[in-house]
Amino acid sequence: MKITRQLFLKQSCLVLLLASLYTSFLSGSAYGQNDSSVNAPLLNLKECVDLAIKNNLLVEQNDIKMRSAAVNRLQAMGYLFPLISAGVSQGDNFGKSINPTTYTYINQEQNVGSYYLSGNLTLFSGLQVQNGIRQTQFAYEASKMDLQQQKDVISINVLNAYLQVLTAQDLLNISREQADVDLKQLNRLERQNQEGALLLLSDLYNLRGAYSGDLANIATAVNNLETAKVGLYQLMNISYNRNVQFERIMTDLQAQDTSLDADAIYQGALKIIPAIKSADLNIKSFQKALATTRGQYYPVLSLYGSLSSNYSNLATNTIFGPVTNQPTSAFVNVNGTQYPVLAPNQSETSEQASFGSQFNNNMYTQVGLSLSIPILNYFKARNNVKQAKINLQNSEYSAHSARMTLQQNVELAYQNMIAAYKQYKAYIDQVAAYTEAFRTQEIRFNEGVINSDLYVIAKNNLDRASINLAQAKYIYILRIKVLDYYQGKLSW
Repeated sequence: MKITRQLFLKQSCLVLLLASLYTSFLSGSAYGQNDSSVNAPLLNLKECVDLAIKNNLLVEQNDIKMRSAAVNRLQAMGYLFPLISAGVSQGDNFGKSINPTTYTYINQEQNVGSYYLSGNLTLFSGLQVQNGIRQTQFAYEASKMDLQQQKDVISINVLNAYLQVLTAQDLLNISREQADVDLKQLNRLERQNQEGALLLLSDLYNLRGAYSGDLANIATAVNNLETAKVGLYQLMNISYNRNVQFERIMTDLQAQDTSLDADAIYQGALKIIPAIKSADLNIKSFQKALATTRGQYYPVLSLYGSLSSNYSNLATNTIFGPVTNQPTSAFVNVNGTQYPVLAPNQSETSEQASFGSQFNNNMYTQVGLSLSIPILNYFKARNNVKQAKINLQNSEYSAHSARMTLQQNVELAYQNMIAAYKQYKAYIDQVAAYTEAFRTQEIRFNEGVINSDLYVIAKNNLDRASINLAQAKYIYILRIKVLDYYQGKLSW
């Protein structure tokens, strides 16, 4: 008996030590955390969503694809404009070449240059340009929808992770409250035991075991909370900050039944979900791609024009002097008198032609129409049309699959919401019932009418119901938010 008494005293001291450590933990960790959180950064759901979208690599990749599609659209529109080019060549010729002035062969060094400006405008090409513009426009709009769809996916994932953090916080608070209740009862039984007024020693041991379990639950709840916060930070792709606080949302949620119809939600989602819009736009894009490819069967009518000139350092200009009458060897007899015959004579000199004079004098212009008729091009046009048809058919299958997936997701989300609502409502009633049951058993236990077994059972029932209610509440919130997304009503 003496050994048992000593063992009991040691266990009592150990429990008191644990109780004091837990009290200091509450004051130094829980309450101290509340004090330090006054100046701690606070994040709300919208800020978390914005950070996740900003830092997500998949979102960035979809944004790059959208910008690339925008460039393709601009390029398609550029084919409406004429093709204009200019060229200049300047160099020295050695050996035998043609004198650009006399058009005779010479064998000496010559500095020559040629210059041109040309343009070509497609007048008709089987509407390839026009259909190409529409094709790239639809592709650009589809890429915008893909970007929005990726943002929506990230938003839903962040919402889920955010609610997991709030759930973990509530469960931690419930675990601490449970430990507080057991600690008060344990302290009361310890005092009774010290005063010799404890009727059943097993009651004290039961409370010690329950309290130890509460401390283990707190440790688990703390770990679950930190794990949930780390998961949220991973989605936001930022460095983890343990001191950040998260704003509570929808804490006054009331359970309400719904008269929503899954099919009606699906029909509405077809008009607003970006994935469906993207699939439909891709079909239109591939339809125009097919029309563009078929344009390769048609002739191409173009308007062309050019302007060119050339230069040579051997080119010369002839300079004529004044005209003078010079006597010749011939004579004319007039009335018996001979007079010499005069002939006009004009002197000539030459000089190197300037660059400007050559450029203007050698100017050559050309304008006309050209018609290119495809006859045989290695069956390239025909095979391109076949490939375009295959791409169009594949896009139609993808759109059908997207609709089937959306319908299944809406139906599943609707059923999950109904189940979450029923669970939430049931747990509300269960907590209310177990709260009253525990209140009654606690009074009877304090008065010594029942032993600790019935008290612990009543408390465990209430604890499980409280935990289930806390989890069911945020599950219900998530299910409602998911349905709001399919109805275009998702907000932060």
